Amino acid sequence: MVEPGLLIFTDRHLADRPLEDVIAMAVDGGAREVVLREHDLPPRRRLKLASTVRNVLDQVGGRLLLEEDPVLRKCHGLEDLLAAAADGVTYATLSPIYPTRSKPGYGPPLGLAALGRMAQVAPVPVYALGGVDTPARVRDCLDEGAAGVAVMGAVMRSDDPARLVKELLAA
Repeated sequence: MVEPGLLIFTDRHLADRPLEDVIAMAVDGGAREVVLREHDLPPRRRLKLASTVRNVLDQVGGRLLLEEDPVLRKCHGLEDLLAAAADGVTYATLSPIYPTRSKPGYGPPLGLAALGRMAQVAPVPVYALGGVDTPARVRDCLDEGAAGVAVMGAVMRSDDPARLVKELLAA
């Protein structure tokens, strides 16, 4: 399996249009891996939404993961990364790297230096998450050793998700 360079996490509460439309635009911009959150939806509605998003991704050979999927783990420090690797995950997100509007309650940002230290010793590919919302920040994270980046709020709130995804992928 080839790991993606960009993971898109969903949060329909941040979007000003239907989530399906945001994802379709992100896919038009080049997104190929989407992590569906939406835990507050009743199971049938979440399943229907997952099916819709999966259909969009299937058209481009993309992949849908549910946030609770065992191939992915959300980590907030080195101990979490080591535990994720021991659990056999394929890759992990590390957050927050920068201050973030979407999840301000997850503590102070780790920063690029910490990302670099942890990405270097983590036994799984590390994806930078949290405030990675510009091409410059994507490049900085990759320069520090991140295998890729994960984005949620910037794409969900974007007026033009396709353009933003293209810019992030170009970085």
